[in-house]
Amino acid sequence: MATQLLIYENAVPVTQSRHGMWSVEVLGNYAFAGKVNSLPLMAVEIPPAAMEYCIVFAGDAQAVMPAVVLGLREHENLYLAPTDGTWHAKYVPAFLRRYPFVFSASADGSTFTLCIDEAFPGFNQEGRGARLFGDDGKPSPYVENVLKFLQDYQTQFRVTQAFCDKLRRLDLLEPMQAQLTLQSGQRAALTGFMAVSRERLKKLPGEALADLARSDELELIYLHLNSLRNFGVLSERLGAQQAKAA
Repeated sequence: MATQLLIYENAVPVTQSRHGMWSVEVLGNYAFAGKVNSLPLMAVEIPPAAMEYCIVFAGDAQAVMPAVVLGLREHENLYLAPTDGTWHAKYVPAFLRRYPFVFSASADGSTFTLCIDEAFPGFNQEGRGARLFGDDGKPSPYVENVLKFLQDYQTQFRVTQAFCDKLRRLDLLEPMQAQLTLQSGQRAALTGFMAVSRERLKKLPGEALADLARSDELELIYLHLNSLRNFGVLSERLGAQQAKAA
């Protein structure tokens, strides 16, 4: 899998002095993710995402995270409509829903600063959408809701890290690659990701399996494994796109 491109072009801290008269208009499209072929996923998102996406694990020996696969080639997003930027899936990952906002962590990770991508087309000074600050100079209710969403996201990020650390400690992850045959007869290969090994999972001691079951993490593992069938969905989407282009 290709290294994920950042969707943030110019993220800066949100301040009253800089953004006191600025507003954010939600545009209803995700064109900013047009060249992203995978996205990080929180553990809590695995149940709703497994129905529509292929969920894998991306990273290295030091740290891994769940990710949804969006395309079979570099810079390819098969879930995005190229004409109007709408998202072709019922569930939209939180990584996208938080845009154009993001938390910036301090060097020691103890504090977080709210930032916004000033390149976002819906960011404006014409009063379109929701103001970032009220006339009293205080953060607007819209920004307060954004802060709550990002705080929840950060909490789920820590939960996800703990889940992935457990998978690593139990040595359940192994490198994998997907070999697909497209409708045109062409073959495509996707590499650079990891998945849970069914064989290693079967060999876990009973106590370790019971612990995974008690924490509901065993359910997440099986949802991940079942989601790998959605590589076929990606193949169909790519085939349909190629046929339309032809």
